[in-house]
Amino acid sequence: MSDSNTLKLAKALIQRPSVTPEDAGCQLLLAERLQAIGFEIEHLRFGEVDNLWARRGNARPLLCFAGHTDVVPTGPEDEWTFPPFSATEHEGLLYGRGSADMKGSVAAFVTACERFIATHPDHSGSIAFLITSDEEGPAKDGTIKVIETLENRNEKIDWCLVGEPSSSNKVADVIKNGRRGSLGATLTVHGIQGHVAYPHLARNPVHAFAPALLELSTEAWDQGNDYFPATTFQISNISAGTGATNVIPGTLEVQFNLRFSTELNEQMIRDRVEAILNQHALDYEIDWQLSGNPFLTAEGELVDAIRKAVKTVCRYDTELSTDGGTSDGRFIAPTGAQVVELGPLNATIHQINEHVSIADLDRLSDIYEDALVNLLTRPTS
Repeated sequence: MSDSNTLKLAKALIQRPSVTPEDAGCQLLLAERLQAIGFEIEHLRFGEVDNLWARRGNARPLLCFAGHTDVVPTGPEDEWTFPPFSATEHEGLLYGRGSADMKGSVAAFVTACERFIATHPDHSGSIAFLITSDEEGPAKDGTIKVIETLENRNEKIDWCLVGEPSSSNKVADVIKNGRRGSLGATLTVHGIQGHVAYPHLARNPVHAFAPALLELSTEAWDQGNDYFPATTFQISNISAGTGATNVIPGTLEVQFNLRFSTELNEQMIRDRVEAILNQHALDYEIDWQLSGNPFLTAEGELVDAIRKAVKTVCRYDTELSTDGGTSDGRFIAPTGAQVVELGPLNATIHQINEHVSIADLDRLSDIYEDALVNLLTRPTS
């Protein structure tokens, strides 16, 4: 059984029950490890959220490892094969909440830096860690606030490697070089409540909305492009009625989300949705919530360095992708940073019995170390 430093640190992090927004001491452990290899430590707390900014060096370019210590709730603990915070090793796998999303990656970040700095103490540029405990929650007091702090003091990230679980079938077979935007809305359609036997005295908002729902759900929002799939529209929740079978509801509430490509922006989507609602003469209110705009890191220094590292360590090529949900990369990319996401398999994230391959953790650490070599040991101009 592997007894690597990456495994040991991953287990120590998983054993801390850091259900969002709690950090449970994870960042203190990370800070201790990083300070020992020359990082300057800042603990940045906003609201109830702990954040860690650690930096080694003052020169540019700045390579930042970004991740989170918070995890989603475990769900029913009696359904887990092993206790969710026990960090149990079994048949080459490490079980525990956060093992894949994303304490395993964070551990691999640290051990990669420890080895790299030991062999390249006078590396070019700088290395930083941006670690939050508010990625799985509202994401209001985490990475976005740290980035605001950095921007206010003109501290710029050039390259950012996010440890989100990007891999599909084998470690590092997919890296994310962008993400779709996410725009949600809560729609309230007003009608007139009444008795089902006297529909002429009422107005059913469900019936009124049905044609608009059909149009929204079949609309071709765009065709995507070379980097992004076509924009999608999905209803997530819909509710109406009092619970009685003989009452026409007075209101209908619908929650929906659009994951959108760079072919569209927030205002374009809002205008098109509201045009459809208006076309059907609905009496409605709509509350929009933008979670993040799409971003894309074109092929360049960071993508090339990661691709080269994967090829060196794994002996196969990696695929670029922009699918999946949002990540904290959406807060970092608008500053001008190149952003790439690379982490373990995503097959069990947020599930009962979340787990990660122990061998994959070691491979990830090796990939991260090789990326450091590729980016920070070249001659400076």
